[in-house]
Parts: sequence; C-alpha cells; structure tokens
Amino acid sequence: MDDSVFYASISDLSARLRKREFSSQELTKAFCDRLEKLGPRYNALALPLREHAIRKAKDVDRDLKKERFRSPLQGIPYGAKDLLSFAGQPTAWGAAPFARQVLNEDATVIKKLDKLGAVLIGKLAMVELAGGPAYRFAAASATGPGLNPWDRTRWSGGSSSGSGSAVAAGLVGYALGSETSGSILTPSAFCGITGLRPTYGLVSRAGAMALSWTLDKIGPMARTAEDCGLILQAIAGKDGDDPGSAGKGYYYAPQYVRPFSEMTLGFHPSDWDTHADAAARPALQAALAAIRGLGFQVKEVEIPDFPYGPVISTILGGEAGSIFEDLIASGNVDKLADAKQIAGLKATQDILARDYLKAMRIRTLIRRAFQDLFYPVDILISPARNGIAGKVADPLDRPAPGSAAASGAPAPKSRGLQGLIPAANLAGLPALCLPCGFADKMPVAIQLVGRAFSENLLLAVGRQYQTQTDFHKQHPPVG
Repeated sequence: MDDSVFYASISDLSARLRKREFSSQELTKAFCDRLEKLGPRYNALALPLREHAIRKAKDVDRDLKKERFRSPLQGIPYGAKDLLSFAGQPTAWGAAPFARQVLNEDATVIKKLDKLGAVLIGKLAMVELAGGPAYRFAAASATGPGLNPWDRTRWSGGSSSGSGSAVAAGLVGYALGSETSGSILTPSAFCGITGLRPTYGLVSRAGAMALSWTLDKIGPMARTAEDCGLILQAIAGKDGDDPGSAGKGYYYAPQYVRPFSEMTLGFHPSDWDTHADAAARPALQAALAAIRGLGFQVKEVEIPDFPYGPVISTILGGEAGSIFEDLIASGNVDKLADAKQIAGLKATQDILARDYLKAMRIRTLIRRAFQDLFYPVDILISPARNGIAGKVADPLDRPAPGSAAASGAPAPKSRGLQGLIPAANLAGLPALCLPCGFADKMPVAIQLVGRAFSENLLLAVGRQYQTQTDFHKQHPPVG
C-alpha cells in the first residue's frame, strides 16, 4: 500500500473500505507489519495482536461484502494503551511487576469498539502505572522511554507515550489513551496529533487500570478532530460497571452547535508571549489568530487562584496509595524503573485522611470557580504545552533547556491560564489538543477547554480550524 494510507483519516479509510479499494484484511496486515517493524523503534509497542486482528478483519470483510455497515470505525486497525484489559493476553500497565498479568475480560471501551467492527492490532506502551504519583525520567517504563517520531532523541510525552508515537508515525489508524492530569494532551502536543480528553465520566473506565478513581479519563488520540468525534461516539455512554460513569451518551453532531459569532473565546495574552517558549511563539500566536478569526468574540480571562498542583497531587497520591497498597506492601514496588516513582508511591502511605479530604473540599471550590469562569465565555484557549518535547535523557522535574522557565527571566506578573491542565482535570472538563505548527522542527499545539459535556463545540471548532490549516496532515519522515 502507498504510505499515505497509514496517515489517512478514519473517514477516508472507511470510504475506501466500503468502495472495496482494499479489504480490511489487507489494511490490517499492512498496519500490523508496520506496527511490528517500527513500533520498537519508538518503544511504542507493548504487545502485538496480529492473529486476533486478522481474524477480526476477516469477519469485517464478510460484513462489508454483505453491506452490513456498522460504523465508520468498521475494519480500521487501532491500538490501545496497555492499561486497558484485553482478555487472555498480558496487560502489564507499563510496569515490570505486572509483566505476567492476564485479565479475563475486555475493557468496556474495547468491547464497544469490537461490536462496531474496529480491529485492535496491538497494545501500546505507556509510562509505568500511568505515571502516578510522579516520575523523573522518560525511561519510567518497562518498554523504555517513549521516543518521538519527529526526533528520537526527544520524548513522545507521558503517560500515553506509545499511543502518541504510534499515531504520529502511522503505525495505527488511531489509538486510545488515558488522562489523569495531562496524559492525552501532552503526547498529542509533543507528537503533533489531535487528542481529546472527554468530560469525566463520559467514557467508561471499566477494565482500565485505576490510578485515581476521581480523575482518570479515557479518550481518543487520532489524526483529526472529526476522527476524535467518531471515536468518542463509539466509546462513550453509561456503564454500571464504572462507579464514576456520568450516565450520559454522546452523538457526534458538531453541525448543531451555535454560530461561533454568538460565542466568546476566553484567553490571556501572557500565555502566548511571556509564558510560551520563544521558539514556539510564532506558531502559537498564529493559531490563536486563526481561532479568533473564526468569528468568536474574545475576552481576557485568568485562571482562578488555587494551588492546583498540591491539590491534584494529594488527591492522586491518596487514591493511588490505596489502589497500589498491595504492590507497595509486598515490596514489588521496588521493581519499578523510576526511583522517584518508587519513592512517591511509598510516600502515599503517609498521606493523612484529613489532608485528602481537605484537598477534595478545595476541589469543590475549584469546580465552582470554573463554573463562574465559564459564565461569560464558552471556550478557553491556551498553548497545550508552552514548548516542544524535551530530550529523552533530561529530568522531567527541571525546566527544559531553552524554555521560558529556564531563561532566568523574571516570572510573568500574570499567571494567565497557566495550570489549566491540572485545573481542568480537577474540574472534570473536556479538552481538545490541536497541532498548530512547529518550533525547531518539532510540533507545538493549542488546547481548547470547554464546559462539561461540550465536546461537540470543541470538536466543531477543531474541525473548522483543520479545514483552514494542514498541520494535522503533516507527519514525520518515517522509514
């Protein structure tokens, strides 16, 4: 197959399958070959699933031959982050202590995609235990550091590192990732792909490794905003097996959102100049101008003043400490790859109930503050990350060389929307990451954040932006 197939959108692949330009088996074998050959180059592949995938593709071809059309995802190969269970096969959660773990039931999202004829071709690598509660190096994974297809000396981002690399390099048609505080947005931004963090509770987490019961979310990482909408429609919905389920479904219908001219875009100038890395500013500022040019009214806003970092760390640590209590007590925690993560997990056992409950009370105030913030605006926009991916060997707890934080310049007087990733995760709000250009030949991206369950609005803006730009169509030179 021509290499363009590996970077095609879901809609394009679906149309070509229905026209029988190629079969699902042919497409699946081609993607399997590519994933198995190139996945290890980026430390992106946790487990190939070729035999299963080809069996599934044969079933799909029978349906397509009889014109049994189930979904635009039918027959298209995809990958799933290795915290999602796949019955009878190892689900290692990116961590050496769980290398031989085999679960007996598919995750709900994998079941839903299977019913629609989607073809799972591999489990994708991740930062061990999804990164909680903290890690210092990109190498915090049983499969090694996630390597960025645009430059393998740089990180692909965590904790959905394999999902980011695999989509960017054209190893899968799309992927599922998860986010607790940035794990969809960061690899999407660093790898130059489109990623959607859904509203908390919209997508079932049954069958997914828990890191934080009240923060974890599963979402799509793909080529386009439209791809993300089609995937979200397939995986969203209520689920009695997930206590955090919002009990809501989702239908991708961006055409029904109000005209952009009737809505207000919230932003802060400091995010685009003083906070953003100097090399990234031209691309980021051009993206802001393009989004503003869609017709929005604009309003300067600033993030509410809360200690988002300590609050999310306390909640995540308290919940992860309970989830991984046996791992810590058994001493198997010492088999993890990252010393800071080992120490952090052990430290969770010292978090006091009063501190956790205080953090949860502050979280309630944060939610209310964001409700007030969204009263005069419909969408918030900011850089997804202030700069490009760092070098793989650089410590993650230090400012990246060349970044605004490492320049020694005085801190900006205004915080703008800095801290939006942890803040919006605490509030359970959806976000869309859109690639918007390059700095030093590496991708940069913007993020759109909306009210709870406003995914169609975010995707409508993203789709319109991507009709006017081609950054989502650009891909690294993968051999």
